[in-house]
Amino acid sequence: MKKISLVLGLLAAGITSAYAQSSVTIGGIVDAAVQHKTNAGATAATRGDSINSVIPGGMSQSRLNFNVVEDMGGGLKALANLEHRLLIDTGSAGSTNFWQQSWVGLESKEFGRVSLGRQFNVLFDAMTSTYASYKYSPYVEPFKPEIGMTLGARNDNMIKYLIVAGGLAAEFQYSLSEGNALAASANGKSSGGFLKYSEGEFAVVGAYLALTDTATSKQVKETNFGGSYTSGPVYLSAAWGKTSFDLGFPAALNAAISAGVGGALGANMATTALTDSRTMTQFGGTYQVTSALNIGANYWNVKQTGVTPATGDGTMKLMNVVADYAFSKRTEVYVHFDHTVLGGNLIFANTATKRDDFTVGVRHRF
Repeated sequence: MKKISLVLGLLAAGITSAYAQSSVTIGGIVDAAVQHKTNAGATAATRGDSINSVIPGGMSQSRLNFNVVEDMGGGLKALANLEHRLLIDTGSAGSTNFWQQSWVGLESKEFGRVSLGRQFNVLFDAMTSTYASYKYSPYVEPFKPEIGMTLGARNDNMIKYLIVAGGLAAEFQYSLSEGNALAASANGKSSGGFLKYSEGEFAVVGAYLALTDTATSKQVKETNFGGSYTSGPVYLSAAWGKTSFDLGFPAALNAAISAGVGGALGANMATTALTDSRTMTQFGGTYQVTSALNIGANYWNVKQTGVTPATGDGTMKLMNVVADYAFSKRTEVYVHFDHTVLGGNLIFANTATKRDDFTVGVRHRF
């Protein structure tokens, strides 16, 4: 009886200890801005018209996040994450997926982390962890060419494994199709990984991901390489990526996974199923002028080739300049200017070939 009481006592103490070392953090971002967009008329006749609007996120998309960590002892942790994206200007959901992230996993310092559910993919992880466009913000929400080279940024039904050893980090993912065809929400079958090395001020990474549309067995493949240099107030980054499409890969899916290349241009770049490949070169940097003020700029050069030149060939030159001032650790104001120039057979839906965006906004983290 004493032995049973002792065991029950130890179990109770262990449970109490586990709960004491568990945490559930509720946080997120609220971000809104006013934007002036040129050459934004709906038709060719009105293409020169400008539009002024309140946009839901001039730096980041607003979100609500639930993050769970339980320290179970012996270096083992249980993790879980739920993240909802929203459009602050209307209060509506930011996606058909109410939870843009929804995963659970285990992590050990010795064996790494394994997680299951809807998560960011390896391309997105490689970019944000190694060569993000801006040191204080991985990208600018309404103008994010680099996101178009991450094949949708997230995948459903994913098994992901991350291991870190000194300056080396490796991550692998596999998504089960579960009989579902690839869709705008980035379902379908996937496999890929990245390998990263960081030492002092330098970091480099290479990543690969393949998505398969199970309805047609056609694939799209992405290969990325990037690096960064950080020294005091200076942050510099550069990257190169190539997206390759199987002949006959569905045009609607091409548009969905290309969203972000030139903002709303993503769909217009992929209105044909005859896109063969797309390459992007990116470089830029951030300079911390004071503890509160950051300035930065980035440039992207995109080239697209089609199976036949008349249907898919074209170029894009994009640039973005940002100034960000932090009133506190949580609240900041920003202003940024974006410029896009199209060439070849790539045009905006209203037939324009140039567009400028001027944006001023505020972002609060909680």
